[in-house]
Amino acid sequence: MTRQQISMAHIGLLAWCLLTTGCTPDESPFKAENESLKKQVARQESLLSSLQDGNKVMQQQIDLLNQELRDAKKATESAKAEMAVLSGQLTTQLAQAKRLSADAQKSAAAQAAQQLRIDEKGAQTDTLPRPLAAVAKVVEEALARNGYPVKVSFKSDQKTVYVTERKLSNPASLEASGSRNQYLLVLHALPANLTKLTVKAEFEKVTRDGRILSVSPEEIAEVERGLIREISNALEQPGKI
Repeated sequence: MTRQQISMAHIGLLAWCLLTTGCTPDESPFKAENESLKKQVARQESLLSSLQDGNKVMQQQIDLLNQELRDAKKATESAKAEMAVLSGQLTTQLAQAKRLSADAQKSAAAQAAQQLRIDEKGAQTDTLPRPLAAVAKVVEEALARNGYPVKVSFKSDQKTVYVTERKLSNPASLEASGSRNQYLLVLHALPANLTKLTVKAEFEKVTRDGRILSVSPEEIAEVERGLIREISNALEQPGKI
């Protein structure tokens, strides 16, 4: 074999080595970097997917809260409307009850006034030099001062009637201890600002064991005159019109 042939053989062998051993440029750094980039992309896609899922859950919670707020607002508005209706109904009912109560009181007072026309017989009377309104005010003060609550009253421009509760005196300024009494008073307006006062007493004496003793007409008349005197004296005090 000649030197030229040997050289050609060496060149051929080198070419065969390069072909069989894949002696291409080294790709391992690029491959590792590609793998790293692929992993980063995968992580970013996973993170993005998690964020999207989280946003969906967050949006669902926001939608749910908004719906609850809308429902609460509707419930509040409905409650306010219902309260307004109930308040109106209550106001109407109170007005009706007040009107019915006033009508009942007027009816009871009118009936009492009719009965007093008969009961006035035998009562004590006096004419006081004061207008009806002034006398009525003093009468109410005198009854309250002596512990007589007004049970029924009737008032008009020309006439005022009072019926008191029955009271057991123990003692009182008008009656002796151990008496039981109820007053009927009628005030009539007269010309020249005068007022006719009529007092009728249902006066009884009661023993400690509950027995009712007989009372003379004069004793009853004295009780009636006693109230008239107290009213008359009160009208004469300074400041009474």
